[in-house]
Amino acid sequence: MLKLDIDTLVPQRRPMRLIDEIIAITGQTATTVATVAPTWPTVANGAAHVVVLIELVAQTAAAIGGYKALMDPTDGRAKKGMLVGIKRAEFKIDRLPLNARITTCATTRALLENFKEIKGYAKIDDQVIGEVNLHGVQVA
Repeated sequence: MLKLDIDTLVPQRRPMRLIDEIIAITGQTATTVATVAPTWPTVANGAAHVVVLIELVAQTAAAIGGYKALMDPTDGRAKKGMLVGIKRAEFKIDRLPLNARITTCATTRALLENFKEIKGYAKIDDQVIGEVNLHGVQVA
């Protein structure tokens, strides 16, 4: 089995890289885990603002692109970054407490050649705490 190394698959580096572990990548779907840390953006008074779930979904989707690039190095599109816009974000809570373990799942779907839809959700334990839909354009 291929080791799913974050530094190989995801372009973000600490402190901006929020995901700690890639659990699985299957086809167009990836699942990651992150633990809310004091170094995260928006952390204040012992919690991070829930808006960082958008970045967790984006980084989880980036793992899919990195994995595709690793599996097919001739596909130059998989190696490029994306300009991403938020289509929809719905949150069930306001704050993410320090040390909370968040599982994020993202699925990508090509709408046009360089235009993708990313759908994702984040959970703490079995509770879905946010759902995010993003649109992304592959940059040249």
